[in-house]
Amino acid sequence: MLIDSHAHLQDKDFSGEIDAVIQRAAEAGVQKIVCVGWDLESSRQAVNIARRHKGIYAVAGVHPHDASSLTSEVISKIYELAKDDKVVAIGEIGLDYYRNLSPQDVQKQAFIEQIRIARELHKPIVIHDRDAHQEVYNIVKKEKAGSNGGVMHCFSGHLPLAIDLMKEGFYLSLAGPVTYKNAKKTHEVAARVPMDRLMIETDCPYLTPEPQRGKRNEPAHVKLVAEKLAELRHKTLEEVAYLTSLNTQTVFRIKD
Repeated sequence: MLIDSHAHLQDKDFSGEIDAVIQRAAEAGVQKIVCVGWDLESSRQAVNIARRHKGIYAVAGVHPHDASSLTSEVISKIYELAKDDKVVAIGEIGLDYYRNLSPQDVQKQAFIEQIRIARELHKPIVIHDRDAHQEVYNIVKKEKAGSNGGVMHCFSGHLPLAIDLMKEGFYLSLAGPVTYKNAKKTHEVAARVPMDRLMIETDCPYLTPEPQRGKRNEPAHVKLVAEKLAELRHKTLEEVAYLTSLNTQTVFRIKD
């Protein structure tokens, strides 16, 4: 069994195709998919998709790009939405200093407020971190953000940061970039981090792995990530599938 721990099935690129995309994933051995929101509306859509499909779970939260939209009203609605049994985490939340689509101070405040929602609801968090490694780590440590568990989605940092984040209670998720030839830093993390802290994802429709790079990504392609991780770890695909699925179910407390 494979699990895609981070997908955006509600993205417009999958409009009218969700059932077919889920079916192709199942045919590739992907039995569970975690559908992640990036703002209030996409979080609602994630929950609706999860309610309609067995094996689909939702994550609700506001992405740093949309941090400026996190009003007190939106915070309240995210809080209520996250109480749903199908919502397994708060996210994706964090910092993105590459695009800075919301001011950095607004991003930080939104990140902290959503960490606190997760803490109140005793749910893990899913973190987006781009070009903000030290700031993310500082907030995570100060807020004890890993107290209920969590995952660094599409981890792009170096090995020392990975170690520090694991000490704070976080798992690391690898996506399509681990299959890219020049991703040496990600290869090192994939090869050396303990297997009991690794997860896999697509982040579809983005970050398509090799050899499908350049095409739209979808959950079925998480198998390509698993195959690359198996190569780097000198393990079988079956071992990687089992261990990463176990880790994902542990983080998100998926019991069925």
